[in-house]
Amino acid sequence: MAHQQTTADSAVPSARRGQDQGPRRPLRASDVIRKVSQVMGELLITAGIVLLLFVGWELWWTNVDANAKQTEAVQAFAQEFTGPVTPQNPAEPVDFGPPVVGTAPAYGETIGIMYIPRFGADYTRPIIEGTGSDVLDTLGLGRYESTSMPGALGNFAVAGHRQTHGAVLDNIHTLVPGDKIYVQTADGYYTYVFRNNQIVLPNRTDVLMPVPTQPGVTPKESILTMTSCNPRFGSQERIIAYSILESWRPASAGPPSEIAAQVAQAHGKA
Repeated sequence: MAHQQTTADSAVPSARRGQDQGPRRPLRASDVIRKVSQVMGELLITAGIVLLLFVGWELWWTNVDANAKQTEAVQAFAQEFTGPVTPQNPAEPVDFGPPVVGTAPAYGETIGIMYIPRFGADYTRPIIEGTGSDVLDTLGLGRYESTSMPGALGNFAVAGHRQTHGAVLDNIHTLVPGDKIYVQTADGYYTYVFRNNQIVLPNRTDVLMPVPTQPGVTPKESILTMTSCNPRFGSQERIIAYSILESWRPASAGPPSEIAAQVAQAHGKA
């Protein structure tokens, strides 16, 4: 009987123990606030981590990805280029006549390469036809299709990102009057000289006119216009850099001596 009593008692202790604990304490407002604060804090931490990852992707990974694709574009252009990559004429200035102006390629194809010594000895960027996000976000400098080709009278205008997607024009604000900007195409090399820059609002499309900001005026010079966002980490404005064609030389004459080393490196012959 003693054994049976023990068994019977063991069959109901859970109910008794629950009853012995007394009534459950009601949930207070402070408990709710504390719980909500804890959940909100965890959500904010998660959001912060996601934001940091996004910023890292924008500022780092988009540059890595774009740089790789731009290198591929430069190499593809170099493989098809048939001219020498070292200067072929004496140091004295040579008049090669009027610049040869090439035909615009199809959208997304490579026009040539831009070299800007002010931006560093390794600044070698492809120039691509078009300014859609698929071009600017991966391939670098895009030519506004409504503007001139390199060497032509009028306005040869390009756009490029400043801080992400290769940051091709990150240092556009460092240009000073007299800086040289070199454009290489299949036809030859065009040397532009930087003149000045201008800060405008995004709706100022008149900077793309044949004579920038001067509607209806017939161009008498060959102009290079580079456009990018301003300030460096914003897009409230646009920074515009203007340069004027100083000279040109055909591909058969080799590159200008000032960029000979860069050209050789870009063509894998350094």
